[in-house]
Amino acid sequence: MHRPRNLLYWIPGCRFQVQFNHIYVEGSILLVLLWILFKKAISSSNVKRIELSENSDVEQKIKSWTPKPIVNTISLSALPMENYVIDGKTAHHITINGKSCINFATHNYFNFISDKSIENNVIDAVNKYGIGSCGPRAFYGTFDIHIELEQKIAKFMEMEEAVIYSYGFSTVTSAIQAYVKSKDIVYVDEEVNFAIQKGLQASKAELVYFKHNCPEDLERLILEKNSTKRTRNRKAFLIVEGIYMNTGNICNLPKFIDIRIKHKIRIFIDETVSFGVLGDKGRGITEHFNIPKDEVDLIIGSLETSLSSVGGFCVGSTFVVEHQRLSGLGYCFSASLPPILSAAAIKALDQIEKHPEMLVTLRERSISLHRSICNSQLTKHFTLESDATSPLKHLYLIDKSLSLTEQQQILNKIVDYCISKGVAITTAAYLSNREYKIPTPSIRLLNSIKTTDEEIDFLINTLLQAVSVSSLKIQIL
Repeated sequence: MHRPRNLLYWIPGCRFQVQFNHIYVEGSILLVLLWILFKKAISSSNVKRIELSENSDVEQKIKSWTPKPIVNTISLSALPMENYVIDGKTAHHITINGKSCINFATHNYFNFISDKSIENNVIDAVNKYGIGSCGPRAFYGTFDIHIELEQKIAKFMEMEEAVIYSYGFSTVTSAIQAYVKSKDIVYVDEEVNFAIQKGLQASKAELVYFKHNCPEDLERLILEKNSTKRTRNRKAFLIVEGIYMNTGNICNLPKFIDIRIKHKIRIFIDETVSFGVLGDKGRGITEHFNIPKDEVDLIIGSLETSLSSVGGFCVGSTFVVEHQRLSGLGYCFSASLPPILSAAAIKALDQIEKHPEMLVTLRERSISLHRSICNSQLTKHFTLESDATSPLKHLYLIDKSLSLTEQQQILNKIVDYCISKGVAITTAAYLSNREYKIPTPSIRLLNSIKTTDEEIDFLINTLLQAVSVSSLKIQIL
């Protein structure tokens, strides 16, 4: 056995292959790293450190600084009412904390939530499709029932094409953001719902708010904007609601259409509440005023109000709607509408088509509720500003000397009392610190075709008792 030529032989691995070039390279790298480390250590030791005196401005600012709390203090108006637990379905009668109540608090205009035919249709859909869709529409999330629902909505609305979303709120925000860009100008009603506000905020467009449902103020603002060169070559949009969620008023659409034609403005209508409610066949505010649908650029609707399902849709020309399939964020990146909810919406729409008399009944019940309130002693305590034919109504305290917080506290007490007596009502809920205009607190009433005259009288009497029993300081005229 030959004796090894050098000691490197005994280093693990070197007996198989010893290349001195590698050792030179690795040694050089090691020396460079050591030089860098020592250089940093020497340079940091030579840094002149400035010690702040206790009297310096910087030191005083540091001592006076207090961090903000992670969670802001909750105001009294934001405190929830009593804790309520609902048992069973939210039908015309609901059970709250074990007590049966007449439901004036949810969007269930045609009592579809407890409709057996819709329930059976949903059960069949569960057996066929399962529960969820497991992906966006463009990524394995499209089912045949989605296409069927889109075609049915487009045919019902007498429009070229429809696109459905999995959530009503995201429908509004996504549709607006898909078309409105940062260089555009948008004229918008000051009382629009929160979803519209968020869509406009995401678009980063220039927003011009006009007085609620006031075409005259809108035209004044348009003329002011058009007088400047900066707005002459910009796209302009007008966004309104069919029935305003925050007020219950019906949009003055004929005059807005005249302004739209005169000033060449694109108009979007949010028919979250008015779809399935207004018009002889429930096609919304355009049918209500007998306005051709080609006068409207885009109609946004919800499956969560009149159809008692979940989701939303947009209808319009093929050119307009197809753009959303590539640009609507809620369509492209959110899981598609569960097939079972599509089945519920299809069956509910069938019911409206087959039984148009339900629409007449709903309007009659809404007018009856409106007249009963206006002819009662409630007018001494509340104002009712919503439209008579709207199933959505808002009651406002008549005493305007109270602060918004005091009004909210009083209304919460009234709601608690009414629920304890078997009448389910609720106050309108808002994110006040994020709203463009802080809405006045109100009690929100939602009517249905099942409401009887006796139940309306019971509602009014219970509200009157709530005012007197709670010893509330409300101005009586």
